[in-house]
Amino acid sequence: MTAQAAIPPPRPARWEERAGGFLFRALAPRLAREPIPEPPAALAPFEELVLPRRPGHGSLTATWYAPAGEPRGGALLLHPWMSWGKAYFHRRGRIPALREAGYGVLALDLPGFGGSHSIPGFYDRAVVQGLEALALRVPGRALHVWGVSNGGYWAHIALSSGLGVAGAFFEDVSPHLLEWSWRTAPLGRPFYLFYRLVLPRAYRFLDARRHAAARAVPAVGYVSGELDRGVRPEDTHALADAAGAERLVVPDTEHLGSIKRAGSEVIAAALETFSKGETRVLQQDQ
Repeated sequence: MTAQAAIPPPRPARWEERAGGFLFRALAPRLAREPIPEPPAALAPFEELVLPRRPGHGSLTATWYAPAGEPRGGALLLHPWMSWGKAYFHRRGRIPALREAGYGVLALDLPGFGGSHSIPGFYDRAVVQGLEALALRVPGRALHVWGVSNGGYWAHIALSSGLGVAGAFFEDVSPHLLEWSWRTAPLGRPFYLFYRLVLPRAYRFLDARRHAAARAVPAVGYVSGELDRGVRPEDTHALADAAGAERLVVPDTEHLGSIKRAGSEVIAAALETFSKGETRVLQQDQ
């Protein structure tokens, strides 16, 4: 029997979201400023974009990679918490595999990364903006999300409200970023506890398990590393169980290492997830 979809937690009041977003960024790992590399020639053709400014959101930068031939759909790539932003996807074969499979790819800089403006509040709004831009590039085609670590985390929150996305694939996503911080940066525990006690609605809203349980995407897949201290195998299983999703835990692998150790297997799992999502959407429409 399939578990009934849950209702995602309500968005906190504007003041609490702004305070929660400010504290989130203050407590997040510091990143060194590095030059952002241009896409390599091997990924040509591509187009650099600035997504239109939205009230209170600021503008976002992205790179568009057209599909090989007639588009089957589109995939939004969301990067981890790394100074490279969307340039993180220049390597490891995700973009070529998606294009070859017929997907147009939009790699997005989350707020404060690359050329994207920092914004008050939470980053799930940027995910919605990225999906709107992707839909314009592949009108009438299936939309998918591939989020890695931090990018996948914010995608959970965005997708739980139902945005017409057919498939979502997540690498190394924590059920709650402040729980991740509690384990990986224990010196900050008094601040994480302060966040939970003073901003309870924001803390609850940031629980990705509650958003995964909304089951708003027809097909979902997860992958993580067996040796990841921040995203433990049991965390991946908890998210996958909540979403009714497939999961893959790669042995002897740490955070962000699954694509390095088992790249072909990870990419194949993502493409299979997207294909399943498209099939289920068609079945629902019949």
